[in-house]
Amino acid sequence: MAYHSSAVMGLVCYFQSMTQLNVLLISSLFLLSACATSSPIAQKPIETSKSNQFKAVWDQIKSDPVKKLPQVKVSYSKLAARGKNIILSDAKRTLESNADILPQFEKLAHPNGICFKGTWNITAPNKYSGYFRKDTNALIIVRASSALSNTKSGELRSFGFAGKIFPTTNPLKTNLESTANFFLIDDLGGTRAKHYTDVSMTNTPPATITSEVFKNFLYAAKLASTFSKSDKNPKIRQVYEISELGEKENKTVITPRWMKVKALSGQTVDQADFRNELSINNKNLVFKISVASEIIKGKKNWLDIGLITLDSSVISNSCDHRLHFHHPKWRSNLVH
Repeated sequence: MAYHSSAVMGLVCYFQSMTQLNVLLISSLFLLSACATSSPIAQKPIETSKSNQFKAVWDQIKSDPVKKLPQVKVSYSKLAARGKNIILSDAKRTLESNADILPQFEKLAHPNGICFKGTWNITAPNKYSGYFRKDTNALIIVRASSALSNTKSGELRSFGFAGKIFPTTNPLKTNLESTANFFLIDDLGGTRAKHYTDVSMTNTPPATITSEVFKNFLYAAKLASTFSKSDKNPKIRQVYEISELGEKENKTVITPRWMKVKALSGQTVDQADFRNELSINNKNLVFKISVASEIIKGKKNWLDIGLITLDSSVISNSCDHRLHFHHPKWRSNLVH
């Protein structure tokens, strides 16, 4: 960075460059939100890319529940081992692998989460294809998470919502298409929202510059130095996997530019840790699905099209260390 004779000008240039860098840093967290690092634990993945049996995946997730809430901390030392660029290889694998369950791994950006099973139901007419179509129903597995290390109310938390749609309503059905995966976040830099159910999560989240980003500067800088080698535009996670699911090859596929989910009102639970807040006991947890493709008068033209209804939850080792969400690669030829 060039030094200027004016201290004021120097500070202005400094903060401008830092802002640009930090937008890059926290956007890299989006790309790597489900990336995995290798573990010496020898386990075979459940090969589900061509035989997605919902029951097999959910049974694995709930097979090893934890008694105490994990508090995994991100650290710079986890990003490289013996000279190997772990995050680059893992980012590529996340973009290329359709497996739903992998051998034991560590999530690089969203290490602490809670998993759910439930249903995906589209109830409103809309122009989009695949599993966005009206009257589409499917099974879904969801992982709610918090980026970096913070999990408790009062701390800066960046909430994530990763979904895996199975193209069936029969949990025992096999020989399915690959699952359609999507990723939504409220704010890449984190907020002090008291509840997970207070926020909207989208596939193009804002990137607020926060103290949490600065605290993990080296960690985020390492991510930023490699994320662009894996995907062209990590600041948005496109949702074409959903709009292509179930469609014929010669069918015109229409995909929303933007997607968001938000918990329906009246579901607030006061708990310090977001995982305790979301744990399902006797009531379902319901999220509204909204999509948009145009901006009208400066605002996205959101259309509410359906609901995600979650009926069971588990905090487990497999939820945090074996469940894998495939990231769709950036495509510039989508029809909106």
